[in-house]
Amino acid sequence: MDTPPHNASAIESMLRHARACTAQGDDEAAQGAYLDILRIDPAHRLALNEIGLLALNNGYRAAAKTAFQQTARHHPDDLTAWVTLGNMALEDGDLPAARGHYQSALAQDAGCAPAHQGMARVLTLLGDDEAARPHWDRGFSGHAIVPRHYRGVEPGLEMLFLAASRGGNVRLRPWMDDRIFAVTVIYADYFDITQPLPPHSLVVNAIGDADLCPEALARAQAIVAQTQAPVINHPALVQETGRVAISRLCAGIAGLIAPRIALTSRTSLLTTPPSQYPLLLRAPGFHTGQHFVRVDAPEDLARALALLPGDALFTIDYLHAAGPDGLTRKYRVMFIDGAIYPWHLAIGADWKVHYYTAAMADHPAHRAEEQRFLNNMPEILGDRAMAALRALQRALALDYAGVDFALAPDGSVLLFEANATMTLNAPPPEPIWDYRRPAATAAQQAVGDMLRRRISKQAAAF
Repeated sequence: MDTPPHNASAIESMLRHARACTAQGDDEAAQGAYLDILRIDPAHRLALNEIGLLALNNGYRAAAKTAFQQTARHHPDDLTAWVTLGNMALEDGDLPAARGHYQSALAQDAGCAPAHQGMARVLTLLGDDEAARPHWDRGFSGHAIVPRHYRGVEPGLEMLFLAASRGGNVRLRPWMDDRIFAVTVIYADYFDITQPLPPHSLVVNAIGDADLCPEALARAQAIVAQTQAPVINHPALVQETGRVAISRLCAGIAGLIAPRIALTSRTSLLTTPPSQYPLLLRAPGFHTGQHFVRVDAPEDLARALALLPGDALFTIDYLHAAGPDGLTRKYRVMFIDGAIYPWHLAIGADWKVHYYTAAMADHPAHRAEEQRFLNNMPEILGDRAMAALRALQRALALDYAGVDFALAPDGSVLLFEANATMTLNAPPPEPIWDYRRPAATAAQQAVGDMLRRRISKQAAAF
């Protein structure tokens, strides 16, 4: 239905007001202005898309999803809605939904590069590499440089954000305020290094998975060799953080117990079965517990191998991390610009505990324990663990990284993993999580301060 002319003028004025509020950082006023537009025209394409992006930037994923679903329903030719819905589903691990959204985008525009990029990732995760191959090419060939939308009033601080096409990256959104930083993403593995780099004052290497992205990290090193700008998480340092390398790095750190990790093949495991159980098996390049299993006895090995993709597999010593109450406590801290920040504590009955599976919302006592950790990390972890974490931070030498671990009975760190892929996703918006916000804000602020400080130093040097 067309908007009446007298309403169209009012909507245009409200749209300008909403965008000005967004640029000035007044998200609440911007949201109100968008809602006023939608009361006049519930199907207004720009208002739906922009309020959806606003909600997504602020961590309100359910509201964002609703807005983009409305856009797709009223405007089925809207590529932004379909691609964003696909990206959200992919982040949530809902591969069938993501595939459907990308297919809808490609049905409208067969050349839509972001939809091809998403489809390539989905098909690869589904194990269909042959079907994914043309999507990789169409999604990234000729599309290795992607300027991000900038919402600021003043000229932005220009930044290059190096990423790998196949994932293993720190996600962009929680890192930086798009009203301060004007970001250009470069997919390193598809970038023509003979071409000049876009204007920039800082380079952030977001490629964090050394096991998944060796080619992208190698090309990222060639890219940063072309610039005199400061580099966050130099790719040469990240390249030394694969799981096997980390287990070796940690071997000499007092107060830190790291599992032995080896890269082997399923054929070797079947012909020469391990002698020590329980044993963990993990497919390289996956996170959040995906393709990661525990084998409790020799007779379980073949069945476990059948659950994992690919021929190359990590064998990982099992660390007995459960406490006297039978629960496993997985602490996460972030290493940011030389300091250590508490991020979360997940408590669960399973050996493979993640925050999103730990049902923390159902256990007030667990949330209270997490709050004590967030409010007083050194006291909760103890001197031995804090010293080990500081030593690990020095050994990694990264500007940004995260560590997942438990505590041994003697106060040592039982290392689960340490890498540069852990993302500072904001706590959910519900009041039950308000106790997490001060720690989250402190870590996120530390990242922003680090970026601005590096850019300021660069400007002062010239």
